[in-house]
Amino acid sequence: MRNIWVVFKHEYTRQVLRKRFIMVLLTLPLIVLLSGGVGVLAVVVMMDNDPVGYVDQSGLLSNPVSIPQTASATRTVEILPFTNNESAQKALEEGKIQGYYVVSADYLATGKVTLVAIEQVGENALDDFSDFLRANLVKDLNPKVAERLTKGSNIEVRALEDVTRKTGDNDWINLVFPLVMGIILMMAVNTSGGYLLQAVVEEKENRTMEIVITSISPDQLMAGKILGNLSVGLTQLLVWFAVPMGMFFGVRPFIPFLKDINLGGSYVWMSLAALPAAFVLVASLMAMAGAVATESREAQQVAGLFTLPLFMPYWLISLLIHSPNSALAVGMSLFPMTAPVTLPARAAFTVIPTWQIVLSLGLLYVSAIGALWLAGRAFRLGMLQYGKRLKFAELFRRQEA
Repeated sequence: MRNIWVVFKHEYTRQVLRKRFIMVLLTLPLIVLLSGGVGVLAVVVMMDNDPVGYVDQSGLLSNPVSIPQTASATRTVEILPFTNNESAQKALEEGKIQGYYVVSADYLATGKVTLVAIEQVGENALDDFSDFLRANLVKDLNPKVAERLTKGSNIEVRALEDVTRKTGDNDWINLVFPLVMGIILMMAVNTSGGYLLQAVVEEKENRTMEIVITSISPDQLMAGKILGNLSVGLTQLLVWFAVPMGMFFGVRPFIPFLKDINLGGSYVWMSLAALPAAFVLVASLMAMAGAVATESREAQQVAGLFTLPLFMPYWLISLLIHSPNSALAVGMSLFPMTAPVTLPARAAFTVIPTWQIVLSLGLLYVSAIGALWLAGRAFRLGMLQYGKRLKFAELFRRQEA
């Protein structure tokens, strides 16, 4: 056990302390931070909190009501009335307002409003004045009717087999979350699985193993290498998952539309349950390719085939949305290579029978264990076969020494 730990520690620290690994590890968080920063900067640039004015020629705003404050919006732009265009124009030229609106005399019939400004008016000012007009259009109606007209409809789609299952306008995260988790999985597998593949092939090519196995058994070397390199990938997976989720919950209280996003669906725990096993499965298969191949280029070409099935749910996403209980969708949920994305994606739009969930996750974990065993066996049988390709059938036929 001690020898396994020594190999494990060596493989793990060797990979995580490399500059290349650190750069790859920080890539996704930096992209998230940069994207968020650019998004915030774009919002800030488009906002202008200076007052705006209006000239009412329709009489609608003769006794105006203010915009109702809601939990989802904070009003920052002051809206000032002007008696005529001349006074509004003078205020604009003096820089007291960023622009003014002229509500035409036939506004109730045509809806015509003219904006006069020297420079681009802030997006928040446009939104606030639009809400100001809506509030005054419905001010004389029943408060409940006025609220419904201004807020609009809240359409929900309910599953036929379970009326408690629903999807609304704010539930777009149901689909996005499983797909994003699948992308993170593929990125982690392609990078960390590649490390394991490359390490196996390189040590076969430079014959380092001939020296190492003089002081450690092949089984101990195999176990330490595979566990160490898989732990590198799981570390990367954890960081890539934790950083975006930490940012989400960190900024959620300050961004109104994020407050309406619900992450309590079954698709969340299904994604989390499938992710580790899926990573071990694909990474182990890539390691097996490295142990079987005779050179790095050949191993990389073969290993690329193992990540291809992970893309299939993205190609057929329309089918998963519209027919989540079709035979193909169910089959992709049960097939271990497509289950990590398909199963939670289906869960976002339908109620998946318990037996399908148990069978899908069971097959995934059994396949991961089997792939890990195959990788270890291929590593042990092929580590000393230089220039000779280990046949796949030998993994099952040949007896270990």
